[in-house]
Amino acid sequence: MPFNCYRNYNRQKSLFMPAKYKKITKDILFYIASAGVLAIAATSPYFFFNIAKNISKDKKYKRKRYKPREIARVLQRLRNGDLITIEKGDSQIKIWISEKGQKKVSIIESENLIIQKPQRWDKKWRLIIFDIPDKNKKAAREALRSRLKRFGFYQLQKSVWAYPFPCEKEIRLICQIFDINPYVNIVLAENIEDDFQLRKYFGLDFF
Repeated sequence: MPFNCYRNYNRQKSLFMPAKYKKITKDILFYIASAGVLAIAATSPYFFFNIAKNISKDKKYKRKRYKPREIARVLQRLRNGDLITIEKGDSQIKIWISEKGQKKVSIIESENLIIQKPQRWDKKWRLIIFDIPDKNKKAAREALRSRLKRFGFYQLQKSVWAYPFPCEKEIRLICQIFDINPYVNIVLAENIEDDFQLRKYFGLDFF
């Protein structure tokens, strides 16, 4: 693999693969995302620590008992990872989530996505068919596969997965997050020849 391709793959992998962050890191990242902008006086020599103290006083995070020093270290790591943006003005220092950070929030949220199952099966199959290029999209392809597995999809072929319940909105959302919509098709099929194994896998009736 050429060096540039390897570097691009590692960059995508760090962004697209499931975030192995500690809970406090996820909590603080989501806090900044929901807050919009955090600000503190520019004269403060320890602005990370002072912002951390404000966060720790928030009712939601006070129950979690995060210490200001822990939060300050998380803020430093988020800045080092370009997940938050810092703007220093004459009177204020402002912190908000970066575009990369917002992308990470969306990816973390997609890990908790749930497909609601209806009480009755409509006798139709949803086929997810994709042809995602290996170059620059390998990590995104693996992320899609991992979510299909977690949802309980049945793998018919290498890049063909089946599911009996409505899932179009959820799959399109995931494709949007990982920027792979052009490479993924969702087919609604009323009949799949010899679907005995499929019905057995999903616990569906045979009549």
